[in-house]
Amino acid sequence: MADPISELRNVVSAGKPVRSGMEAYVEKVRDRAYAVVDGDIEALKEAGFSEDEIFEQTVVVAITEGLRRLDRATAVIG
Repeated sequence: MADPISELRNVVSAGKPVRSGMEAYVEKVRDRAYAVVDGDIEALKEAGFSEDEIFEQTVVVAITEGLRRLDRATAVIG
């Protein structure tokens, strides 16, 4: 069985780059995910982003940030 962490790294590295107009949302998800509200998603939809695009970027940034924190914790512990 492949290493699940490596599989996650492969998934996020294959993710699509952040489209122009979504940077502030991605930053908010990365730094303050608890503050994301329905209005953030609605604003993105009104700007022309599909629900699939929003979902994919949300998942990629969340996993990327989780891996960054895992790496940092592993470095501190290790």
